[in-house]
Amino acid sequence: MKTYMANAQTVERKWYVVDATGIPLGRLASKVASVLRGKNKPTFTPNVDTGDFVIVVNSDKVVLTGKKLEDKFYRYHTGYIGGLKEIAYGKLMAERSDLAVYEAVKGMLPKNSLGRTMIKKLRVYKGAEHKHEAQKPEELKLF
Repeated sequence: MKTYMANAQTVERKWYVVDATGIPLGRLASKVASVLRGKNKPTFTPNVDTGDFVIVVNSDKVVLTGKKLEDKFYRYHTGYIGGLKEIAYGKLMAERSDLAVYEAVKGMLPKNSLGRTMIKKLRVYKGAEHKHEAQKPEELKLF
């Protein structure tokens, strides 16, 4: 039996739109990362980017369970000495919920050049509108 190996010329990409209303952040991020990686396709090849484009709308309506809004922090470094900054997820979700979803998905992708190309296929919007109607995105049901 032959093993199918995809390459960059044979990959067919689709556009999907995901409504994040009421979905927990981690569950949303893991499903979106799987579609970005291409694991939902029968032509999945681990060393080739076979994934599809994903548009996430209503990121401000994503849910964090438990006490994560108060206890969990988003940390980043400015590059200067002593430049470690942290923001509570309650404040982050109120101001930059699109960044919270983007970083959650980015953390679930491979940490190499392949993962860096996969994350470029993700678009996150706070509201219900997006500017990718010309690509005719299909609705992706996660749950």
